[in-house]
Amino acid sequence: MWYSFPSILKKDFKLMLSGKFLLLALGSLILYSCYINFVYIKLDQDIYPVYLYDPMKTQTGVSSEVTKVDTIEDLQAQCSDSYSVGIDVSSSEPEVIMVTSGITSTDHYRAAYALSLLSPESSYTAELIGQNDKEMKNRREITCEFLFFELAAVGFLGLASILFKEKQMGVIRVHGILPVNKSVFIISKLCLFLLSDLVFTCLLTVINIGISAGLNVLPAVLVQAGILSLIMALAGFFCAVQLPDFKQFSLLYLVLAIFISTPVFLAGQTSIDWNWINYHPMYHLFMGMKNAYFATSSAGGSYYFACALVIVLLFLLVHRALTREMAKEG
Repeated sequence: MWYSFPSILKKDFKLMLSGKFLLLALGSLILYSCYINFVYIKLDQDIYPVYLYDPMKTQTGVSSEVTKVDTIEDLQAQCSDSYSVGIDVSSSEPEVIMVTSGITSTDHYRAAYALSLLSPESSYTAELIGQNDKEMKNRREITCEFLFFELAAVGFLGLASILFKEKQMGVIRVHGILPVNKSVFIISKLCLFLLSDLVFTCLLTVINIGISAGLNVLPAVLVQAGILSLIMALAGFFCAVQLPDFKQFSLLYLVLAIFISTPVFLAGQTSIDWNWINYHPMYHLFMGMKNAYFATSSAGGSYYFACALVIVLLFLLVHRALTREMAKEG
């Protein structure tokens, strides 16, 4: 039955074009890249603002990063945002004034950083973070976040939207009557979406972190992108087969985008420490992609074995669900 693969692939490609999926991907690429290059990297990336109240002028070697205020009331007002840090040296010992961020470890970092700026030998701004300067670190992080969201949320929606369109057109009913290999029907769609996701990954990476750095990390990033693309496409395929209409699928999509992806971003990009996050499968996929962008230690064999097992199980579930749907339609 594999002789029908080219014709099915051609049909699926036409559906992608008519469904404006490639146009959506291009629009996302342009939007993400414009935001990263013209907005995000121009934002004030200074680490915690530090304010100093020194009425007796006792501090002579203060870093230029510190902003001096005239009254204790001004100091308290400036440090009321859970981000800025104030230092009161009106007494013999410096006193750190700040509103807690809710994360103990982060509060310790804020206090230690602020106090370090009082010492002449420590009056500098940290520019290197690992092998990346501050801008490159931010570029890698935001590019990773956008790519993960694109593949997880949009990838989940993309294949499902094509399948719902085929349901409306009666394609499932026709394939239920014709002797079409179910695996060919599934693999055709997976190939198209995997290819489009890999091309999107290459372009987004090279445009936003540069050709040299991008080519350096692309092999590892493409592996992670391929794993995530296949998992989300199969998950979207399975849900689209099981659910009767797009309205119910949209609700499931909302749950995925907000209640599943949000904890992953918070745990992966902030100092929030949730012990249960290690049991969240999307967290490991996100950290695998983040590690690939920063060229840090790669995941072990157990990670890739688990991903391969999930892909195979999802494929079998999709195959079974599609067989039942075609039998029902036929």
